[in-house]
Amino acid sequence: MPYPHLLAPVRLRGLELANRVLLPAMGTGFAAADGSVTDRLVAYHVARVRGGCALTVTEAASVRGQVPHHLDISSDARLPGLCRLAAAIHAAGGRVAVQLWDGAPDLTDEPGESPHDRTAAVGEGSPDDRTAAVVGAFAAAADRAVAAGFDALEVDCTRGSSLWASLSPATPQDGDVAGRAAHALAVIRVIRTVVPDDMPLLLRIDAHDDRPGGMSLDDVVAFCRMAGMAGVDVVDVAHGGAAQYLVPPIDVPRGFTVTDTATIRHATGLLTVASGRINAPDQAETILAVGLADLVAIGRGQLADPDFVAKAAANRPEDIVRCVACDQGCYDRYVDPAFGEITCLRNPVVGREAEGSPSQTLRPLRVLVAGGGVAGMEAALVLAERGHKPVLVEASDHLGGQLEVAGAAPRKDEMASAARSRARQVARAGVEIRVGTPVTPSVVDEIAPEVVIDATGARPIHPAIPGADRENVTDAIAVLTGRVRVRGAAVVVGGGLVGLEAAEFLAERGVPVTVVESLDDVGAGLGPLRRTCVLEALSDEGVEQLTGTTVVAVRAGSVVVEQHGLTREVPCDTVVLAVGARPDDHTPLARHCARRGIAYHVVGDALRARRALDAIAEANALARAL
Repeated sequence: MPYPHLLAPVRLRGLELANRVLLPAMGTGFAAADGSVTDRLVAYHVARVRGGCALTVTEAASVRGQVPHHLDISSDARLPGLCRLAAAIHAAGGRVAVQLWDGAPDLTDEPGESPHDRTAAVGEGSPDDRTAAVVGAFAAAADRAVAAGFDALEVDCTRGSSLWASLSPATPQDGDVAGRAAHALAVIRVIRTVVPDDMPLLLRIDAHDDRPGGMSLDDVVAFCRMAGMAGVDVVDVAHGGAAQYLVPPIDVPRGFTVTDTATIRHATGLLTVASGRINAPDQAETILAVGLADLVAIGRGQLADPDFVAKAAANRPEDIVRCVACDQGCYDRYVDPAFGEITCLRNPVVGREAEGSPSQTLRPLRVLVAGGGVAGMEAALVLAERGHKPVLVEASDHLGGQLEVAGAAPRKDEMASAARSRARQVARAGVEIRVGTPVTPSVVDEIAPEVVIDATGARPIHPAIPGADRENVTDAIAVLTGRVRVRGAAVVVGGGLVGLEAAEFLAERGVPVTVVESLDDVGAGLGPLRRTCVLEALSDEGVEQLTGTTVVAVRAGSVVVEQHGLTREVPCDTVVLAVGARPDDHTPLARHCARRGIAYHVVGDALRARRALDAIAEANALARAL
């Protein structure tokens, strides 16, 4: 059997699981505004159960009060939906736990707020009365979970929960670990009295607290021992600490929480769940085989590929679509008020699982897909899956496009690996591939398609700055791909995503770098967590940043900049342009297709330069619709 440890059954108290893979609690935004279960949320979970996941943990379900579009278990009115969710997961062959969470505004993890020092949101009353109210809310929620048919419960004791606030010494309160633990232990004990004896109880807890005077790992271990004696069966370990560890971007190493998990496991004797960028079956297998954990939480790995476990069980790891921790869909879209729900760069149908697999076509079409980047490969794969006859044509000598270019930036080699893996998947799908072939009218005539999908991407902008045509001027793409080797000092013009990555790329190679950005801040195009990591790295590398500054001329050994109305020269040997990209003019190709009666569509950056998330989603939607 492939992956004998990952796919081995495990018993949690009275619950037998088919393998060691857990889908951790992740916010989706798919619940209704009042916190009730929706068909969309059910379909999302069922897809991962059908893909082989042994235990699904719901997103945090509030035990007190409602948070819009977040799961709620604070009222009996939510029971019908919760019953439906549990029943659907059981019908698909899975097991499900509900995560119980209390993050009411009077009990947060912010300094100065704890169960014992704030009353405004709950009215007057003693600390004991307020604690009793929280404990009672958890007890009532646990009772509802049992009635709804859940197989297990998980108590959330991480950053943002009232239990972590009561536990952490960073929240002003007296007492040692045992004293501070009283509130959380009371919750655990009351849940244990409410649920059946054979129902397992999981504890989700942070291993780190980065606030001054916060919980140490030793404190966490001590609390976990007490929690085990109070009735917890499994410790589900999160990293905690700085914000970038909440939904860790690609800058954070894979498996970064595993060492802490092993420490807790060995010190407490409890079963533990490892998490933190576990995105490949061989990685998970090693964690379990050497005894670092008993189960693994594969969250975004199962967003990117709901069939992660099934493909591992079939010994097809090369077919797994691996999460690259871009954070574009699972975090950036989730916290963006314009969206408020998750999606995935690598799997644009997250949240649309009810649509099912792409339908088989009744009329196979010969489709020329121009451009072998992420959008072109996505379109070709979906078209092939549906029974169409795509021909993928790429001007360069290989597939991959900007995803492979992105993989050249510091800490982003997984992007390049993903691009190469996707290219191999395209080939295995039987797509006809032609590389080294720019798409011209004669190529269109030779292939004779019924449809052309233009996914040729965009090209770097070369702005009309005096001197920008000098030999000492290049662009960020040329630098990242190694086509241009920079010596001496460099000025990077543009402090967006590509400019900052080029700056760090050069700084790592010993090149003194100054970034010039016309906006007041650098990092446009970077999500908040990736931006934090990149700015920290730039600071460590000593990269100078000139914001609110424009380049007015390029000279042989310098650039002339204007900042706050003052003009000065910045010495440099090379100027690297990173001021954005624009599509080529597609009018001639579009007109040729029109004359031939060929349907012509443009997707991704070929339409308008944006994130890879948008390009892939557009290509997927178009390929499904043809």
